[in-house]
Amino acid sequence: MPSCSWLILFIHLLTITGFSFCFSNYISSEEKLNIPAIAKYFSTKGRYEEVNPHLIEDILAVNRSILQLPSEQCREIHLTAIIRHGTRYPTSKNVKKMQTLYQLVKNSASGKESWLREIQTQWTMWYTEDMDGRLVQKGVNDLKNLAVRLSKLFPSLVSEENLQNGLFQFISSSKHRCVNSTLSFKAGLTEQWAIEDQEFDHAVNDALMRFFDQCTRFLQEVDNNPSALTEVDKFKQGSEMRRVQEKIADRLNVPYNDITHDMAEAAFYLCAYEFAIKTVNSPWCRLFDEVDAQVMEYANDLKQFWKRAYGYDINSKSSCILFHDVFNRLDKAAAEIKSGQLLSEAVTIQIGHAETLLPLLALLGFFKDSEALTSINYATQTQRSFRTSYMLPYAANLILVLYDCGEGDLRLQTLLNEKPVTFPGLTDLQRAAMPYYHDVKELYSELLQGCDFETECQLFNNPAGA
Repeated sequence: MPSCSWLILFIHLLTITGFSFCFSNYISSEEKLNIPAIAKYFSTKGRYEEVNPHLIEDILAVNRSILQLPSEQCREIHLTAIIRHGTRYPTSKNVKKMQTLYQLVKNSASGKESWLREIQTQWTMWYTEDMDGRLVQKGVNDLKNLAVRLSKLFPSLVSEENLQNGLFQFISSSKHRCVNSTLSFKAGLTEQWAIEDQEFDHAVNDALMRFFDQCTRFLQEVDNNPSALTEVDKFKQGSEMRRVQEKIADRLNVPYNDITHDMAEAAFYLCAYEFAIKTVNSPWCRLFDEVDAQVMEYANDLKQFWKRAYGYDINSKSSCILFHDVFNRLDKAAAEIKSGQLLSEAVTIQIGHAETLLPLLALLGFFKDSEALTSINYATQTQRSFRTSYMLPYAANLILVLYDCGEGDLRLQTLLNEKPVTFPGLTDLQRAAMPYYHDVKELYSELLQGCDFETECQLFNNPAGA
């Protein structure tokens, strides 16, 4: 589409010319006051700064002490990062829901509250369907700033020398928000190092970044199968969600029947998008208290659990192709170091979607609770580790860094959203400092020897099971 090409060119021009405020480290106290009380429950619509609050004070802050190298002679030799695109506009589907809610509130709601009057008389519906998930300026900044922070966290890998010597590889999903995020990440580096009049190529690879679109078994048994999300539907119709909808109706003074789950979700999204895109504590946020927001978060977590994570085996197995790609890159770097060769690739930056990251995290076993998320155990899941608000904000990232600590001692550091995480299943002894690479490979030996994308995604396999 011409409009997509034009937007990519426009964003690219913005990033190359540096027409951006992303390198301003100072965050005003007024901006901090603009954070909604429910911002930490926005799930996949949340800001990266809510996961890393120190960035609110200084968007380029890093803490290298988190790396905890086992010895001083350890040196980083390869970094692979799988990154979600930056902050984006809502999809056309969600814009339609938001427009419907806005008309309802404008024409039917009554009350004297100042926030309601603000929605009805001052706030305008500025979201349009043609925005359809495109990257916003905040999303450009998300990726530029992440690039700078990674260069500070891993300076010998994410370096100007390695970029100029062709030791970076950039891979993107074909979606415009991912391509523009890739351009933004590159611009973060080139602006920092004052590199001008030079282009660094990226490859579009949907087989890696949108594997879920090409896994026939996942598409038929989960994505296009309404019964796969039965638990989600039950929760939407359950008492917790019904109470949230009734409270919204009471606040607007409209009939209960007017506030469906779609309308409650639209209100939650309006609050989330106004904050993520514009850093505004919108009057729409007044439709929810913290208890309501926790229910809305759980509804989204439930959907992600059953559609992209532990609900069905094929959800995580659909990421086998990306899993093998990651370990092949690590293996190649390990082999080159052991044989005394020069490294052929120092940094791999792969930019995709929340739906790219979550199946891989599930395949690796991260954030798996002892009990599955269901429609009836909301009350007992308040301390769950499976929280998409924490795992998958905009610009979420999984970073794997291979270290050479001398005499064949290879270690693997793993970060999620720039915080160290430990591989589930390693013993306490193996977890000390950063694990040996061979221990990590042993942990995932069955997957490394199997987990074949073509085989897993064929339809004649056993039906998807929990």
